[in-house]
Amino acid sequence: MKALNRFRSGGSVYDFADARTHIGPDVYERLPFAARILAENVTRHLGEPGFTTRELDLLADRRRVGGHDSVALRIPRVILPDSSGIPVLMDLAALRTAVARRGLAPESIDTAVPVDLVVDHSLQVEASGVAGADVTNLAKELKRNMERYRFLRWAQSAFRSLTVFPPGSGIIHQVNIEQVAKVVRVEETGGRRIALPDMVVGGDSHTPMVAALGVLGWGVGGIEAESVLLGQAYVLPVPEFVGVRLMGRLPSGITVTDLALAITARLRSEGVVGSFVEFFGPAIASMSVPDRATLSNMAPEYGATTGFWAVDAQTLDYLRMTGRPDELVSLVEDYSRAAGTFREASSREPDYDRVVEVDLASVERSVSGPSKPYNIRRPSTVAASLLMRMKERRSPIPPEVKGLIAMASITSCTNTANPHAMMRAGLVAQAAAQRGLKPPSWVKTSLAPGSLAVSRYLTNAGLLEPLEQLGFHVVGYACASCGGKSGPLKEEVLRLAGDDQPLVAVLSSNRNFDGRIHPLLTASYLCSPGLVIAYALTGTINVDVENDPLGIDASGVPIYLRDLWPSDAMVDEMVRRFVTPDVFRGGGEVASLAEWRNLSAPQGDQFPWDPASTYILEPPFLDRAPGLGGSIQGARVLGIFGDALATDHVSPGGEIPLDSPAGQYLQSLGVTKDDFNTYVGRRGNHEVMARATYANSRIQNRMVPEREGWWTRVWPEGGAATVFEATEAYRERNIPLIVLAGRDFGIGSSRDWAAKGPALLGVRAIIAQSFERIHRSNLIGMGIVPLLFQPGQGVELLALDGSESYTIDDLDIAIGTGHPAHVILDRRDGSRQGFEVRVDVRSDAEASLLSRGGIFQAALERSLATRHAESA
Repeated sequence: MKALNRFRSGGSVYDFADARTHIGPDVYERLPFAARILAENVTRHLGEPGFTTRELDLLADRRRVGGHDSVALRIPRVILPDSSGIPVLMDLAALRTAVARRGLAPESIDTAVPVDLVVDHSLQVEASGVAGADVTNLAKELKRNMERYRFLRWAQSAFRSLTVFPPGSGIIHQVNIEQVAKVVRVEETGGRRIALPDMVVGGDSHTPMVAALGVLGWGVGGIEAESVLLGQAYVLPVPEFVGVRLMGRLPSGITVTDLALAITARLRSEGVVGSFVEFFGPAIASMSVPDRATLSNMAPEYGATTGFWAVDAQTLDYLRMTGRPDELVSLVEDYSRAAGTFREASSREPDYDRVVEVDLASVERSVSGPSKPYNIRRPSTVAASLLMRMKERRSPIPPEVKGLIAMASITSCTNTANPHAMMRAGLVAQAAAQRGLKPPSWVKTSLAPGSLAVSRYLTNAGLLEPLEQLGFHVVGYACASCGGKSGPLKEEVLRLAGDDQPLVAVLSSNRNFDGRIHPLLTASYLCSPGLVIAYALTGTINVDVENDPLGIDASGVPIYLRDLWPSDAMVDEMVRRFVTPDVFRGGGEVASLAEWRNLSAPQGDQFPWDPASTYILEPPFLDRAPGLGGSIQGARVLGIFGDALATDHVSPGGEIPLDSPAGQYLQSLGVTKDDFNTYVGRRGNHEVMARATYANSRIQNRMVPEREGWWTRVWPEGGAATVFEATEAYRERNIPLIVLAGRDFGIGSSRDWAAKGPALLGVRAIIAQSFERIHRSNLIGMGIVPLLFQPGQGVELLALDGSESYTIDDLDIAIGTGHPAHVILDRRDGSRQGFEVRVDVRSDAEASLLSRGGIFQAALERSLATRHAESA
């Protein structure tokens, strides 16, 4: 332990690592607050392998950064949803099996840091709009996922640092910020009590939501999470620190959701991919932690690694509001002041690498869609955007586009963790119900809070009942529609739509990529919970909700949004009265807890894999690592994709279509459509997930421009085939595969199967114009080489159509040195062309991992090396 300093809190003495000892107090005060957290982590571990004062110098003077400059971190905890968490634990279980086969102790593979797993991605909205919908959906979830949950129960007893929040507990990021996050942690080391900042990486890209509380957190792929869980240092390329200065006040009636959508669009256009965004400025003093959390939750949508807020008085207020112990609140304040990480109004403005200014007074009522969360627009332009969307997709356009709203969902921790947003929605519902308004019968309505606290304070405020009168009954405490678990649409809306009418959704979510929310939807629009209700009342997107009537009351009087929209003062008063510590401390148990505790599960250090299972199969990655070698010879193209291809497209998470390759496979095993579950539910079955790869129903492979979905071509013949059929054909011929893409490849969820799936299919490299941060890291973890076209190159400029054969030379040299790799392509006409690409690695650790074939081979090598050292 280096550079210790000391402070008192609550009558106790604590030590802490003080980075100012090494970089000086003047330099420290100029650092962004997030950089101070990183500097503390490095300081606390100085002397350990990979931790030197050089990393502190890099943080202090980021102008020196270039090439593979990075800092090593010891992440103190990990948080996972079941969607990525179960595959992570399965990989650890498979490692135990592998080391046991080699004569090693299986328990040597264990969780080295605390890990919380929240079961929140499996509930499907099958029952909705009726009393008891949550009970019905939870019962079906437990039955459908019993085999997955038995595996989790085994993992609870097998891994020493694992805590599982059972189904119905809430949404991972809301559970994290309301219950789990401590802001300041204490470790007992050498008889000393060491205080340190809470820090977390999570297996879901919206983990930065907790950064609103002053907890530095960001999303990683499950593959990176496994490395942290196995006790490895996390290597972070030194990021750009972008300060976002917030000024002014929001106009009356404009919500923080409107602000979040505006900031998402603005920062996406500013180009902050991979940056640490830190909010500061005169407006932040009056912004509550839930408001901050709505902005931080959207960090992956604007492309940043995290959206950080320094600890201040608002942090302490939130800790008190959510029922944290007084001792913790005092510790957070005392430590933060002692360590120089507490922001005061008089605090010096840090030196950011770049500053973006946002005037809150300029924010307008906003909607994002018809796809992508940064496609922001005024409500008056929504109808026109739907028509444009149909033209872009070359959909048949009927004489009258009705714009039917098939689904209106108040969902996602982005907004349900915000009491002001939820109270406003309840007040809108109350005003609408008092005037006799209801959504049309074809609209599927749902309310999926992120924690039980939301239902408690809505009930106490008398607002849950009017929400239910409008059909917004609680369907469960889970991600639900936000993660594509929307369940079936109403038969009535399918009948009204026929073969040519587009169907749309409005929801308070954070993502609306094509095919994510529901495969039958043409468009999805994101907006505040209150606006979700307003749109639901109309039943159509062909309306300007700001200026057109939302309905007619019993007296024939048109009702407008202004008639239903509560004043800011009214919302503030409701939050003050009813959002109190007791609703967070709660009472009663999670509905599934008794069944969860009684669930039978295997025991022992090793999991008993069942090869006949359709849910939990032993992962094959230790047996299928490709081995990098110095070149890729005679590769064929599996797919060509445009800009902003999402991980949802590479590996979908929602319903499994009957005619999809995965659906056909399940049917061949005798699984009926009713028992398909979702792609998320089947992530423990690599046979399903291999067939799900590049199989979103809306994905567009440019090699097959006339079709959407899971199609490609097999060359040299040129015939159309499913992606999985094509990879089997190429595997028989021993032909490696590559993928070609545009900018921002892999935006969206931190989906490790978007890298695992291609690895199983034989994809060796992806050549793109740029990669999203988490997906790039996941590809490296699976031994897939992320390659960048040189400036001025790309699919169009090089006239690539996928029929070519590719050879990529000097890969091993390019990975180790940063020098370009050489690509030679042979076209059908016999001509040959060469161009250069660059390997997109950001640290020496990434280069080493890629050269070794990925994380699974590296982990196995470490275990064998440890055994050899112990035997020597």
